[in-house]
Amino acid sequence: MTDYLLLVLGAFVAAAISGSAGFGGALLLLPLLNQVVGVTEAVPLLTIIQIIGNGARAVMNWQQIRWRPVLLFLAAAIPLSMLGALSFASLPTSLVTRLVGGAILLLVVLKATGMIAFKPSRRVLVVGGGITGLLSGLVGSAGPLGAAVFLSLGLPPLAYVASDATAAIAMHGAKTIVYGATIDLGPAFWPLAIAMGLAMIAGTWAGRSLIKRLPVDRFRQFVMVLLALIAVQMIVMG
Repeated sequence: MTDYLLLVLGAFVAAAISGSAGFGGALLLLPLLNQVVGVTEAVPLLTIIQIIGNGARAVMNWQQIRWRPVLLFLAAAIPLSMLGALSFASLPTSLVTRLVGGAILLLVVLKATGMIAFKPSRRVLVVGGGITGLLSGLVGSAGPLGAAVFLSLGLPPLAYVASDATAAIAMHGAKTIVYGATIDLGPAFWPLAIAMGLAMIAGTWAGRSLIKRLPVDRFRQFVMVLLALIAVQMIVMG
């Protein structure tokens, strides 16, 4: 029970970080999930709570969704996220852990060096959606990459948030179907997923208040350094 309460608290903190720093919350939560429930359940659990968190953002900004770029993004994101989820289910646990760490480190490097800055186009949406979906299926989240794709469109803030969240819901939903069919998630999985999802909704609101009080650029740098350290530990320890 103590471990589960720790996960709920971790979900709240992760959502607050993501809400204030703009990225990184889900990936920061992944190592804690890995320690408590194991990597086999950690990625599916992360997927479910992201559906709940993104669902809240999409509902609150429903009228701002830009459906054409969302559908272009999902054209490749959905099938490749399912392929990634299938690959995840069949890989050894130690290998999956190292893949997760490698993907986190790659996303941090791309974000820090500005290499995930794209020019808006149909090709960027389709290719970016495919890469995001594949990584998301393998490691549970590729939020910084997907966010960079939608940011390249120059959308107004609410339209960006709503469109990115809508694409994430569909992508994570497709992965959930694969995880449910290939992994025995156990009886405690869904109650824990719902509790953590609700905590993430509350954390998102807290993050909005936090961002008004902290230097955002420095906080983002802190999150990236923390992500990099976590990734190296996962790669080394497996």
